[in-house]
Amino acid sequence: MPNHVHVMIGTLEGWPLGGIVRAWKTFSSKRINESLGRTGSVWALDYHDRYIRDQEHYENSRAYIRENPVKAGLCSRPGEWHWGSAFEGRVS
Repeated sequence: MPNHVHVMIGTLEGWPLGGIVRAWKTFSSKRINESLGRTGSVWALDYHDRYIRDQEHYENSRAYIRENPVKAGLCSRPGEWHWGSAFEGRVS
């Protein structure tokens, strides 16, 4: 998505989610700003998390993430979205 990301991860003991998100935001902000020749904030300060309760919740969440670019009108099917895990094309 051009204005947000969806990520499903499993955390390990000693690696709290807040620290992982902070590291992702720091790293990606630096790279985004470098590529755009700018400085400043890229991401919102907060984030939204969900604990996956069971297999059904996992499957529903995965489907939501895959379909999100389609619902936003960015592609006609998940495999067309270059930046998603469903991407079916060649990465160069």
